[in-house]
Amino acid sequence: MTAIAFHFNASDRLAYACRLLRKAVASGAKIVVTGSPDALQQLDIMLWVFSATDFVPHCQLASDATLVAASPVIMAASTEAAPYQEVLLNLGDQVPNGFEKFERVVEIVTLDEEDRQSARSRWKQYADAGYAITRHDLILRASQ
Repeated sequence: MTAIAFHFNASDRLAYACRLLRKAVASGAKIVVTGSPDALQQLDIMLWVFSATDFVPHCQLASDATLVAASPVIMAASTEAAPYQEVLLNLGDQVPNGFEKFERVVEIVTLDEEDRQSARSRWKQYADAGYAITRHDLILRASQ
């Protein structure tokens, strides 16, 4: 069954996503990132500039097939044609269709009240479908 993890209290969703993706790629994971076209475009830009010493190989699902096959991070508006089923990072406001085919789903939640409400709705959908959810409080982790 798919493992679901919510990372709460991120000060900046996309900056946290960059760090999370860097760590995941360094560990050898293959990740599909889904969300709105605007969020994916912003993440693409941030992945190019967020670190002077690290590069996170990534591309859009619609890129050349050779590039997609070589990239550990694939950004896709939909999971339907996703080449990997290891990790799904959801930057969207809805539970993504097809999430259950992934081994793990990661949700990032900011301090913004509207974002928190959206996350509560996604949490409820996962829980109602019988998925166990792991909660990571980023503020609590930073204070330890």
